[in-house]
Amino acid sequence: MTAAYAITIQGLVSELVLVGRDEDKVIGEELDLEHGSLFFQPIRVNATSDYAQIGGSDMIIITAGAAQRPGETRLNLAHKNIAIISEIIPQVIKYAPQAIIMIVANPVDVLTYKAYQLANLPKGQIFGTGTALDTARFRFHLSEFMHVSPKSIHAYILGEHGDTSFAALTSAVIGGQPLTTFPNYSKERMLKAYEETRTAADKIIKAKGATYYAIGMVVASMVKAVLRDSKTVTPASIPLHQYHGHSGVALSVPCVIGRSGVEDSFEVKLSWEEKQQLDHSVTILKKYL
Repeated sequence: MTAAYAITIQGLVSELVLVGRDEDKVIGEELDLEHGSLFFQPIRVNATSDYAQIGGSDMIIITAGAAQRPGETRLNLAHKNIAIISEIIPQVIKYAPQAIIMIVANPVDVLTYKAYQLANLPKGQIFGTGTALDTARFRFHLSEFMHVSPKSIHAYILGEHGDTSFAALTSAVIGGQPLTTFPNYSKERMLKAYEETRTAADKIIKAKGATYYAIGMVVASMVKAVLRDSKTVTPASIPLHQYHGHSGVALSVPCVIGRSGVEDSFEVKLSWEEKQQLDHSVTILKKYL
């Protein structure tokens, strides 16, 4: 619902359909959004448990899944959430086969690849939010000691959206200058920023039960990139086809997102150590496929 709220207040769509198994609850969510309609651009909100209502949609966002509990990894959710997405994808393909599909539920990389297998759609039409949120967190923590805006830092967290993610520092720059050449850069500070990024979700879940706002904004930004065809470059989880030699798995790499979904991806330069970290992500994720 924070994703729906972020999309609504930014005026990104003309119609928003909320689909849930508990129709009374989603109707309540619809009313709560509609009561704020005085303050945002006109949007028609429709709450339903009927998948037929998604017919004609430009984009489908799948957030349904069991929640991550304190001390639980995203991969611990794989079995339960594969079953859930296996019910959803056939309905999406039945009623909205042309829609761009974005997976948000965790473990997002495993679910993205499973959805890709089930949907049998063209490459790029289905993708996951992946490490877009990890990257936003990392840039925020880097900005605190680099003393520049996170928007000016081009540094990616790649691989699994989870414990085997890694910071691609070889390709990281600020204003065209390699991040590692800045006088206030140090490996210790970078590792601290990465550790704060990696453990952020656990801290938030322990404190308040789940993460909401940042991922909601990530979803809205990706919706905007698709519907406005902005060709935004951001990490996203996509099925790999000989990416640094890897195939048969989905994980995050830098992607160009536009009206067709993921329209291109970049095989960024990686150090030997970073390639080993990518290999590790692939190995772990394939165990859950």
